[in-house]
Amino acid sequence: MLRGIRNASSNWLGKAIMTIVMGLLIVAFGIWGIADIFHGFGQSSLATVGSTEISTEQFRQIYNDRLQQIGRQFGRALPPDQVKALGLDRQILQQVIAEAALDEDARRKGLAVSDKEISRQIMTDPNFKGAHDAFDPARFAGLIRQLGYTEQRFVAEQRHTTLRRQIAGTVTAGVEPSTKLLEALNRFQNEQRTIDYVKLGVAQAGSIDPPTADQLSGYFNAHKVQFRAPEYRKIALVMLTPEEVAKWTAVSDDDARKVYEERKNKLSTPERRQLRQIMFPNITDAQAAREKITSGASFDDIAKERGLAASDIDLGTIPRSEIVDPAIANAGFAMKTDEISQPIQGKFGVALIKVGRIEPGNQPTYESVAEKLKHDVAVERARSEINNLHNKMEDERGGGATVIEAAKKLGLTAVTIEAVDRSGRAPDGKPVTGLPQGADLIAQAFASDVGVDNETLQLGNNGFVWFDLLGVTPSRDRTLDEVRNKIEAGWRDEQISGRLLTKATDMVRKLDQGGKLADEAAGLGLKVESASAIKRDATTAELPAAVVAAAFRVVKGGAGQAPGAGHEEWIVFRVTDVTVPPLDLASDEMKKLREGIQRSLSDEYVGQYIVKLEGEIGTTINQAAVAQIIGASNF
Repeated sequence: MLRGIRNASSNWLGKAIMTIVMGLLIVAFGIWGIADIFHGFGQSSLATVGSTEISTEQFRQIYNDRLQQIGRQFGRALPPDQVKALGLDRQILQQVIAEAALDEDARRKGLAVSDKEISRQIMTDPNFKGAHDAFDPARFAGLIRQLGYTEQRFVAEQRHTTLRRQIAGTVTAGVEPSTKLLEALNRFQNEQRTIDYVKLGVAQAGSIDPPTADQLSGYFNAHKVQFRAPEYRKIALVMLTPEEVAKWTAVSDDDARKVYEERKNKLSTPERRQLRQIMFPNITDAQAAREKITSGASFDDIAKERGLAASDIDLGTIPRSEIVDPAIANAGFAMKTDEISQPIQGKFGVALIKVGRIEPGNQPTYESVAEKLKHDVAVERARSEINNLHNKMEDERGGGATVIEAAKKLGLTAVTIEAVDRSGRAPDGKPVTGLPQGADLIAQAFASDVGVDNETLQLGNNGFVWFDLLGVTPSRDRTLDEVRNKIEAGWRDEQISGRLLTKATDMVRKLDQGGKLADEAAGLGLKVESASAIKRDATTAELPAAVVAAAFRVVKGGAGQAPGAGHEEWIVFRVTDVTVPPLDLASDEMKKLREGIQRSLSDEYVGQYIVKLEGEIGTTINQAAVAQIIGASNF
């Protein structure tokens, strides 16, 4: 539809018609009254909290600002559907209403903050400090501008924030978690248990005969939904990326050789040498040390005499370019392995250097890198062609051509995916290859229909995707013959699991009646294993989470059972020891726990206060205006 409107208005006659149409729409709104959707509100009002009014423009600005802040944290802008899925739209609205309620409360209580105090807060904010730990006006202006604030708006927001904090601080004053609560949490988090256990497996399940036809049919009917064939969709698509365009871009050897010469230094691997260096205050001392080495002393002996550790003299294995002092670099790269230099007058003193391992450099030939260079050149050239091809593709699509037709005309490659489900898999269960990365094509295809003119998908800054939905294969129940192997495997797993559960339940009953785990294990040919110092939230390679959870539901000396790692394993255990570490209020762990609980209690108190406040002063929200701003048809 949008493409049709765009194409219809591409000439003077179309533009004249569209002008008349849009004019009639504007007149219609004027006659019938667009304000009907804001029934009970002014046209610019989104919500009222007591006598405080939140305008639609004010909320729009706050909403967009906060989404931008969240987007910066994510490293990308969030699309509307993701914002809604995460519940950010409602969270922002609730936060704005809560802030307005606190502002109204401050106004009614006659609270205020002086300009001097606001100035002090800004001047002492570490975010706005520059050199010498002093307030930096330029940094302040840059940061608030980056956050979308003017100075006037930032100061006003600081004033509101300070008053809200004063109210919240008053509400939460004296909030402190009780010792009983800390003891309970300490026990819950830090209690440790030791268990003895045995693993029941296939051998304990006994021999399982193949299923009869009735058993197989019964299992299939009971689990038919599990084996149902999903809906599949047939999609034709064209990807326009530098990589795709580069495939048919020819690059001559002359062009590639030019790039080779330009990148010769970057393509090469420089020679690297392991160098050690001892510094001396003057030539005389360096020469004396050199003579000692000639007489039989080692380089390390000289270093020890000067009180230097091995790390003090080791420069590492480095290329010439990483050596700051040219004199050291020239000498070090002119010597042989294990050779010790004469005294060298460098920038920072006189040095003796010793060469260790030498790693030769490598300069690849043009022939060895020609293919990659041609590919790189082709991709670079393709980037400049992307927009041109995009516009041509849009023109073809706007003229009614299918994706395949448009691709054929422009010399692009169209790909047809015969069948893909919502998870991106083909009917054989394998992932479909060739799907574009960076565009949720599958979700878009399943939200579309055959014959629908789909919007172009963008691959970040790296290209575009066009697609047509060619067909839909509805979800259906598979026949037993189609999934017989899976049905037989599932039936067998169920039989094994059921038998192991029965045997485990019987073992637990005997243990509860005074039996010993060692005796039960010996009767089944099993080995008793132990696990100690298990915490409630622990995950170990030996014990699945289900076993750990079950162990904390049983008293000391009690027995229990839980499924193991798969259908063919069940675990029976006895809790042999329970240890609860004493409550240490001075420990770092408990201090962090106390602070966390205190924050949670404070948030809860403030939340309850705001709910009560909103009810007392009266809160009304224009849901239609909210929905219009957040892009939802029904908020």
